[in-house]
Formats: sequence, structure tokens, C-alpha cells
Amino acid sequence: MHDLAEAFSLAVALVVSGDPTLVEIVARSLRVSLAATALACVIGLPVGAFLAVQRFPGREAALIVVNALMGMPPVVVGLLVYLQLSRSGPLGFLGLLYTPTAMVIAQTILIAPIVAALSRQVLEDLHAEYAETFRSLCLTPGQAVRALLWDGRYGLLTVGLAGFGRAVAEVGAVIIVGGNIDHLTRVMTTAIALETSKGDLPLALALGTVLMAIALGVNALVHSVRLSATRMSYA
Repeated sequence: MHDLAEAFSLAVALVVSGDPTLVEIVARSLRVSLAATALACVIGLPVGAFLAVQRFPGREAALIVVNALMGMPPVVVGLLVYLQLSRSGPLGFLGLLYTPTAMVIAQTILIAPIVAALSRQVLEDLHAEYAETFRSLCLTPGQAVRALLWDGRYGLLTVGLAGFGRAVAEVGAVIIVGGNIDHLTRVMTTAIALETSKGDLPLALALGTVLMAIALGVNALVHSVRLSATRMSYA
């Protein structure tokens, strides 16, 4: 118990003092996760909007696939990306394996289905509410999608935040394609796993504290956005 208390006090000291190693790892984690979230939104939001507005043969099957992809095992995604980016893979010539770019690709594949599925639900609910208005205005599907995206921006922001929260907490896929290389691909989750196995609890606890703070901050922001959207809907 004494050792744990000492480790926790050292972890707090690392956070308060802005330890360079800690700052480097946290900054890299944020860069990778934010880039993956942005790419996932670019891919997932149009897919979600299309599924929300359009009715076509096979739509139910597409919904099942998107929902199923939300639960993809991260290690499987990491393995698939690894096979594509390895030297013997079709994209091996790009030399992306064990780089932050590979980690961004893996995280994007993981969270794009989450963004697509959640945004589809948000936009489909709005579309059901506005369908009569859209028909009376003779809007094209593209115009309807743009209107829905704008009117549902607060709900879609929470979708993006949920995707970021999933990305920043990811460990399985990124450690396979990133390799947990010091000063290159080491992020918070992989560093916590490594430092814990080495017995360096202060740094692991410091990184865990920052990760928990980010998770709480994301959830608080999601709650705030939802409250703002609710207030605006009644205004």
C-alpha cells in the first residue's frame, strides 16, 4: 500500500510538472486520435446520411453490416491493416507500417462504422420529422442531406466526440500496426501497458490519470452539447 501511495504521488508530480516524456506521449495520442476522428467523420457522416435518407434494395442488409462493424475486435482490425502494410502486403511499398500514419488508418477503420451508425440514427430521426416539409419544398436528396446535416449538427458533434473517445482509448490495433516505438509511435494506452509490465507505476499512473481526465472531459462535453441542443430546440 505504501508503494502504491508513493507511486501515485510521483505520478501527480509528473503531471503537475509537465514531464517531457509524459507531454510527448499525450500530444502524440491526441494527434493520432484527432486525425483518425476527422477521417472517420469524413467517411462515416456521408454514409450515415445516405442510409438515413435513401431507401433502396439491400438497405436493411447494409444497416446490419454497419451495426456489426461497430463491434469489430480491435486486434483483428490491427491484424488486417498489418497484413496490408507489411512488406509482403499490397501496400508495403508505402513504408507505413510502424508509423503514426498506420495507427491513424487502424483507428479510422475502427471508428468510421461507429460514426456512420450513430449519425444514421440521428439523421433518420430528423428525416422522419422533416419528411413532409422536404416533400413540400421538392428538395433533392442532396439538398435534404445538407439540411439534415446542418440541423443535426449538435447531435453529430456528440457522434464525433464519441468516436474520439473510442479512438483515444484504443490499444489493441495501434500496438500491432504502430509497434509502441519510443519517440515515434508510443501513445498513452500502449505506454501504460508497457510501463505497467516494466513496473514503472508512476508514469503508468500519470498517463492513466491524463487518459481518465480526457475521457471525463469528452463525456462532459457531450453532455453539454446535448443540453445546448435541447435548450435550442425549445427556444
